Amino acid sequence: MRRPNRQAHVFSLSKTTVQSFFMAGIAFVVMTFLIVAMLTTADNHSRFASSALHDWAGEMQSDWFVQLLGAENRYYLDALQDSSTPGLTTAALELATNMNMEDPRTFLGRELPGFSGFDDTLIVAGQGTDFTNMSIESAPPSEEVLQEQAGSDESSEEEGETEESSAAIDGEEPLIHISHAHNREAFHPEVDGEEDLHLEENIVKVGEHFADAFRDYDLPVEVADDDVTGMLDERGWDYSQSYEMNREIVEEAKEEHDELEFFFDLHRDSVGREHTAVTINEEEYARTFFVIGEDHPDYEQNLEMATEIHNRLEDRWPGLSRGVITRGGAGVNGVYNQDLSPNAMLIEFGGVDNTYEEVYRSADALAEVLQEYIHEELEED
Repeated sequence: MRRPNRQAHVFSLSKTTVQSFFMAGIAFVVMTFLIVAMLTTADNHSRFASSALHDWAGEMQSDWFVQLLGAENRYYLDALQDSSTPGLTTAALELATNMNMEDPRTFLGRELPGFSGFDDTLIVAGQGTDFTNMSIESAPPSEEVLQEQAGSDESSEEEGETEESSAAIDGEEPLIHISHAHNREAFHPEVDGEEDLHLEENIVKVGEHFADAFRDYDLPVEVADDDVTGMLDERGWDYSQSYEMNREIVEEAKEEHDELEFFFDLHRDSVGREHTAVTINEEEYARTFFVIGEDHPDYEQNLEMATEIHNRLEDRWPGLSRGVITRGGAGVNGVYNQDLSPNAMLIEFGGVDNTYEEVYRSADALAEVLQEYIHEELEED
């Protein structure tokens, strides 16, 4: 009996076909991880909400959106002449891991303790300002320092019981409120030794000088000279709650004075003199830095004001302002009571190595720019 002939079928795959299948497999795996990451990192109730999409888009580089629009309208690409089109792998990796290949902070920010302190967003960079010399908040005082300064505070109160508070107004409703959430921040040249915090020689003196500069322009000011650090100690609160304590002071001022519109929280930076001093017209100035908290819905209004003031300072005193940053997220306050008014700012005046003379000179310059801005705003209203 003859067996039926069986024909052998041979399948041949070219090298190009194999590569195509391989690349398609990689693309499928990447897209799968990307979709899973998107769906699992959002809360169930806000997974497809506009706010969630806004936060997700905010983690992408703005250049990518312009490149996307440029695919349809080439005119958009004119603004990105020095920018290259991002690769698919780079874009997918950044979206899936929140790591930016051009920003090393994103590699270690969640792993190293304290590294999140450098996670601010630099909105406008002044001369010499970058991520290595951003604003740094003062360290909390030790228990020994608090006890020592508490004794000095009691004797000072006994001597000045009959003195009128510097928060008093010259018979006119205040328009500007100046506070100091970290009121004991001191300047090394003005205190004995290397004290970062001092009960009397501190940032409050800068606030009082700042207020006098505004009064020279016929703008009524209220200065809060409350010892916020001492109040924290009395309540048993942490130093990180300074802004919460200061909020009570600001809210009380708002209740007492309906005309208050502008709120400035003054601080002293903790970085060295090489970043906080500048020579302008043969005079030494303490550089300023504007900090805006981004953890409240209307922070862009505060940011707009800070950016405008920075630009005006740069026009008259180039190099005086270190720039404008936004700060938010875990580990920081992120609001700084700026949700109480669109005209609220946190202003850093110099650093630990600046002198009163340098800081006062900067306060006068900033007051000159701010008074013009304030008068313009009042005229519009």
